[in-house]
Amino acid sequence: MGTRAYILIETQVGMARGVADSLRSFDKVQTVDVITGPFDVIVLIEAPDMAAVADLVTGQVQGLKGVIRTITCVAAG
Repeated sequence: MGTRAYILIETQVGMARGVADSLRSFDKVQTVDVITGPFDVIVLIEAPDMAAVADLVTGQVQGLKGVIRTITCVAAG
């Protein structure tokens, strides 16, 4: 089993659905939901290790148009 993590994403106003649609095409993404509250999108990913999680978040997710900030929460068990 790899490393599972939840990514909480804040987007620009009106961009949540577009960001969510883009994330669904990413290889390691398991689920994507548009949510309410201080964050707009939550993503569950599974990657082989922490380095792969970091690469996905910093190299792909944060570069999407409309993404303001992310918080990554690694599953502990």
